[in-house]
Amino acid sequence: MDDSLNGTMAAQRQFLRHCVATLAYRGAKALRGAPDRFEAFRISQTTRSSGEILAHIGDLLDWALSLAEGKQRWHDSPSLMWEQGAQRFFAGLAALDAYLVSNTPLHAPAENIFQGPIADALTHVGQIATRRALAGAPVRGENYFVAGIAAGRVGPEQASPRREFD
Repeated sequence: MDDSLNGTMAAQRQFLRHCVATLAYRGAKALRGAPDRFEAFRISQTTRSSGEILAHIGDLLDWALSLAEGKQRWHDSPSLMWEQGAQRFFAGLAALDAYLVSNTPLHAPAENIFQGPIADALTHVGQIATRRALAGAPVRGENYFVAGIAAGRVGPEQASPRREFD
């Protein structure tokens, strides 16, 4: 493989790591400070609960890692208590980031990993943020363009917001 191709693949992995860190930042903001029993909150009887959405995000992260590993698998996980679901979310992000930073080959195109599980997870984090507002515990918006997001920062401890909106 020539060096330009290696450089392109490294850049794609680095960009994908930044996408994962963005998901961590936005997810941490939507997850922390949720009201008691928020995992059971539903908009209606025909919608998923907030906990079911969080479990689905965890499944998406597991799927993303399986795609990267070339062992595509899907599992529908049950809802957990909010804190346990949040722990699973951050563990999934950490496992995916660890794979991306390794020298292990990426067995799926970075673009497809982004457009499938990562983009879907970002959508669902937005759903959780919207539900927070409906449950009376809104998440403050912010200018994410200037947010302190860094590849590799995928845990619950994130940079403080730089410019939140009232």
